[in-house]
Amino acid sequence: MTTLSSPPAEKRSIVEAGGIEAIPLDRRHGSPWQLLATWTAPNLEFATVYVGIIAVAFFGLGFWPAMGALVLGNLLGSVTQGILSSWGPRDGVAQMVLGRTAFGTRGNILPAALNTVMAGLGWFATNSVSGAFALTSLTSIPIWLSLLIIVIVQVAVAFIGHDLVQGFERYASIVLGVIFLLATVFAIASGHLAGGAHGGPGGMTAGFGGFTVAVAAAFGYAAGWNPYATDYARYLPARTSPVKTGVAAFLGDFVSCTVLMAAGAAAATVVDFGAGTPTDLFASTAVMPLIIGKLTLLAICVGAIAANALNIYSGAMSFLAAGVRIPFTLRRAIVAVGFGVVGFFIALAASADPKGTYENFLLVIAYWIAPWLGVVLADRYMRRGTRIAAFLADDARYANWPGFIALIVGIVVSIWLFSNQTLYTGLLVGPTETISHGFVADYGLGDLTPLVGFVLAAVIYVALFPVFKPRLGGALPKDGFEVPAHTDAAETA
Repeated sequence: MTTLSSPPAEKRSIVEAGGIEAIPLDRRHGSPWQLLATWTAPNLEFATVYVGIIAVAFFGLGFWPAMGALVLGNLLGSVTQGILSSWGPRDGVAQMVLGRTAFGTRGNILPAALNTVMAGLGWFATNSVSGAFALTSLTSIPIWLSLLIIVIVQVAVAFIGHDLVQGFERYASIVLGVIFLLATVFAIASGHLAGGAHGGPGGMTAGFGGFTVAVAAAFGYAAGWNPYATDYARYLPARTSPVKTGVAAFLGDFVSCTVLMAAGAAAATVVDFGAGTPTDLFASTAVMPLIIGKLTLLAICVGAIAANALNIYSGAMSFLAAGVRIPFTLRRAIVAVGFGVVGFFIALAASADPKGTYENFLLVIAYWIAPWLGVVLADRYMRRGTRIAAFLADDARYANWPGFIALIVGIVVSIWLFSNQTLYTGLLVGPTETISHGFVADYGLGDLTPLVGFVLAAVIYVALFPVFKPRLGGALPKDGFEVPAHTDAAETA
């Protein structure tokens, strides 16, 4: 059993030092059930609500068909969140570091870079916009100033690091949970649940295609946390139950996503979300009482911070997992600040068209995460019961071509044939037809990109594994745990 030493607790800085080093066994702490709050709080935000809104208002589904699609998408994305989180206590490293076994030391740069852009910049900008809209509605200050305030608070939490992030999520989950639960109750009570968008026709007006697009969007949201999963489970004691860890992460992701998306879908049956600022319309008196609406706007501000504290933190982890060498003790914290600065300007640009930007972004998230998941899960199966620590070092010079090839082919082929969004429509997707008042009549096949990408990538990986024969470690010790060394390019201990 390998052990690593760490400085005495009293000498540690309030700011989490280092980068993506494996967590030594003597620094492990916490309960698996803390992940329930960790993955509940960041979903208690308007971006979650908005997935439900677009399923009804823009994908053309009635409330109940929309809920069927949203539950299915959330279930798929949350199950994988639970599976990945269960790996954290044993391995003690960030999720993108674990990816080195599936893609190789250098091949892992691609998914790590994708997650850096999606988490540290994309999700950061998306959530910051909704928080800024809500703050402007409450205070009437300019949108740019609201955005600046939101960004500064988010970056401060992520800068300090893991323990503050976990603590913030724990308390935020309680406050936000109460407010958003009240908002959901009033939204559902006000909704025309037998109908569709703002009192329009009910049923599945957009057909099978609209349903699959909504599933893909919900999956993209719930699974958007998958590349971060072990980032917050790696501090748990090594002997923590994988089952409890996985169940806690699953429940946190699934329940919060489903409840808030239901609130958005119900609100969309009452309000025309094409006719104003989304946050204002959701918190309007047509959906909920004035005082609840004001509290909801405040919760949207705090919820954006809760979500982006994780996004910036894990975005910085992914950046370092790509092998970037930053020889500073506070390298993770410094990178987090950099993401905040760049993300501010991206968010400012995205605030001009929140609906179109968000819809496309959700689908793009699903397009790359699904093939990535196919490879990662297949690799874990092929390596079951074996040691992996030797392949996680930054200088391991370990190659795994099946993973890299499967990821590329899975992404390219699935998007080429099945993508269905405003930026690009796949070859096998029928034309989208829109009728009057913004209702979608036909989405063709919808969007099967995530499903095809996941299956294709997994099958290719399993087929190529015996051909390329990537290295496998020895049998995993039954009475101990390996702590990988030198997982950070700047690690010296």
